[in-house]
Amino acid sequence: MALSAFSHAQPKDATGVLVLADGTCIWGKGFGASGSAVGEVCFNTAMTGYQEVMTDPSYDSQIVTFTFPHIGNVGANEEDVESRELGAVGLVVRQDVTRHSNFRARDEFVEWCVRHGKIGLSGVDTRALTRRIRIRGAPNAVIAHNPRGQFDMKALKKQAAEWSGLEGLDLVPGVTRDAHENWQGGYWQLGTGFSKADNRKPHVVAIDYGAKDNIFRNLVKAGAKVTVVPARTSLENILAMEPEGVFLSNGPGDPAATGEYAVPVIKGLLERDVPLFGICLGHQMLGLAAGAKTAKMFQGHRGANHPVQRVGGGWGESEGLVEITSMNHGFAVDGETLPDGVEQTHVSLFDGTNCGISIKGKKAFGVQYHPEASPGPQDSFYLFEKFVGMLG
Repeated sequence: MALSAFSHAQPKDATGVLVLADGTCIWGKGFGASGSAVGEVCFNTAMTGYQEVMTDPSYDSQIVTFTFPHIGNVGANEEDVESRELGAVGLVVRQDVTRHSNFRARDEFVEWCVRHGKIGLSGVDTRALTRRIRIRGAPNAVIAHNPRGQFDMKALKKQAAEWSGLEGLDLVPGVTRDAHENWQGGYWQLGTGFSKADNRKPHVVAIDYGAKDNIFRNLVKAGAKVTVVPARTSLENILAMEPEGVFLSNGPGDPAATGEYAVPVIKGLLERDVPLFGICLGHQMLGLAAGAKTAKMFQGHRGANHPVQRVGGGWGESEGLVEITSMNHGFAVDGETLPDGVEQTHVSLFDGTNCGISIKGKKAFGVQYHPEASPGPQDSFYLFEKFVGMLG
């Protein structure tokens, strides 16, 4: 199918459509699961890692436009899954998804999408869609796939127009785990897979707001024993586990909404001088607990090639160093609202937004980006080592 135009009329043989909240219809070839799903349309600039992106809980209620045209070439496997049955609700790609050509593949990506309920749309001018998002902001939309090309367009347009969007929305209850888990998985190596965790190491309690599994593996690699707990675990229950440090995970939705129940717990940990490390949503809620504010971004940051500079935090000779980072966030800590006692440690070189903080007098810091995603590929692993080095 030729690349589609943005139009209202359905082209011949179109089996998929992306309906924006303003009524714009973007037609193409549907693949993956049949049905429809509502979400915010964003774009991701990474050249690799499409399976990790689609299973990242931070993408809950989002439809990902991949700017890289070749999706499907490495297939799919169970080792690259970041969470079970979670993540983005749909994806938009330029070309038909290709068959795999990779020795690690255990499945074709299209078939994997069917099994995991991911709705796809191919044959779209993703460059034009990305430019639209950059100029107008991330729109709400409905993505739909019907192999017979039959759609109730009136209902789809109504659903897209009436969806409330991500601002003010707490999505964490739908992605956090239900019970405590003693994390067992270690770091992955080619040929041997995942190692086992060593339970004799410093104990970290990780609060799961929608975490990627690779975060826990990196904590293990840095030397921690990890216990993962649900997002609404009380301060008393966390302290009863006698953690030497607490990790605040990534996750989806508006941090201010999740912060209604998460921030009081974080404040309690800060008052007791428990070492803290936050990533993405966890970083944002650490900022809220310290007195800063968060805000919805115009288009967000999503990709594996975002330059971030160290600007504070006592980095010594490495201050000023630039890290190539992986990002996935549509909200950010407002750097202009950082109170006294909270230092900005990292900034985005794309737009100057806050990408890291530390709290003076406390063993507490956070970063907006994802060091566990191996950008660089090892530019950011030092953060896990720094946190574990604080413990004990």
